[in-house]
Amino acid sequence: MILKGITIKLYEQQQTGTDPFNRPINEETPVDVENVLVGQPAESEVLDTLNLTGRKVIYVLGIPKGDTHDWEDKKVEFWGMTFKTIGMPTQGIEDMIPLSWNKKVKVEHYE
Repeated sequence: MILKGITIKLYEQQQTGTDPFNRPINEETPVDVENVLVGQPAESEVLDTLNLTGRKVIYVLGIPKGDTHDWEDKKVEFWGMTFKTIGMPTQGIEDMIPLSWNKKVKVEHYE
C-alpha cells in the first residue's frame, strides 16, 4: 500500500496596492498543491490550540517535502470546504523523515 495525499488549493496573497489609510490591499490567487495528507488532530492538540489561540483545529495537513509555499495564516480549500491555517507550520528535517511529508499545518473551518 502506497500513501498518497490529495490536491488542495492554497490561496496566496499578493499586495496590489494600498488603501487611503496606507494599509495593504491584497489579492488572493489559488495555487494547487499536490500530495497533501489530511488527518485528524490529536485531542491534546485540539485542546492546546483552543486554549492558547481560541481557534479549534479541525484537520492537520501533511505538507510534502520540498514545498516552498507560505502556509502561515492562509486560506485553503479541499473536499468542497474552506479552511484557514492556524499559525506557523511545524517542520522536521527532510533527510531524517522516511516518508514524503515533513511539515505539519493545523487548519480550522473558515466561513
